[in-house]
Amino acid sequence: MSVGLIALLDDIAALAKVAAASLDDIAGQAAKAGAKAAGVVIDDAAVTPRYVTGFSAARELPIIGKIALGSLKNKLLILLPAALILSLVAPQAITPLLMIGGLYLCYEGVEKVYALVLPHAAHAHETALETTSLDAKSVEDQKVAGAIKTDFILSAEIMAITLAAVPSGSMFTQALILAVVGLGITVLVYGGVALIVKADDLGLMLARVRTASAMGAFSRAIGKGLVTGMPYFLKVLGIVGTAAMIWVGGGIIVHGLEAYGIGGPAHLIHDAGEATAHAIPVLASVLRWIVEAAGAGIVGIVAGLIAIPVAGYAVSPIWRYLKSLLPRRRKEALADGKK
Repeated sequence: MSVGLIALLDDIAALAKVAAASLDDIAGQAAKAGAKAAGVVIDDAAVTPRYVTGFSAARELPIIGKIALGSLKNKLLILLPAALILSLVAPQAITPLLMIGGLYLCYEGVEKVYALVLPHAAHAHETALETTSLDAKSVEDQKVAGAIKTDFILSAEIMAITLAAVPSGSMFTQALILAVVGLGITVLVYGGVALIVKADDLGLMLARVRTASAMGAFSRAIGKGLVTGMPYFLKVLGIVGTAAMIWVGGGIIVHGLEAYGIGGPAHLIHDAGEATAHAIPVLASVLRWIVEAAGAGIVGIVAGLIAIPVAGYAVSPIWRYLKSLLPRRRKEALADGKK
């Protein structure tokens, strides 16, 4: 019995080592896959703070919490199973779906620029689209719904990049890696956003320190700097967020076209980046990235400019018509039920 017990304990120890190695492997793969999605993560972090602009300080963290919860639902309950199912039964559908998401990002970003350049025309466009928006109980609900909708597109891109970076293996391993990346990125992004939007409150607290020591003076200086600088920082972040939506969306469209054999835009952007890098080798990597991001941004602007009238004159009327059918069908169903 003692020999059998020792053998059993050895087997358990061996299994524990295998499990630990598997967990380490999953953690390593998740870290690598998450790093490849870092660009979209930065865009997500830059886009989100603008959704709490204009609300009282007491509502900022609750709003971020709602958006973070919606983001987790997007990633874990919708996108994770959808990514696994599509990779199994219809992998060819992933690219067009991502391109549609990229087009939506371009539309959202260009619409913000449109509102700055032509505010009256943009207001008329938004009025025409009001019937396509979610029925919101308040401005806060509308903002949260809009943020979760935009997060869905960015999260879809993150999950697609992650899935592409995961080596082929069991579905359970792929699902676990996607879940780890989704959870980690959500905590990273919305934890960072919470720190950003509450930095001015921290600054106000530090500015009120009354200690006469050098540390007290230093705290007050930091606090005043945060209070003074955060409004400008948030404005810059909003601009970066809008630009990020356009260049990420444009990049998705460019890569999607390349996958379908239309490689002209991708090659042109790549060649422009390489030419700039060779011309100024000291800043080769930075300039290559700037030129390629600018090229993707130009594609995104063109796509967004096309999408705005399409949304106003085609998508909105069709959606409005479909919504008008719903009450009629409900009435018919109630009438049939009474019979």
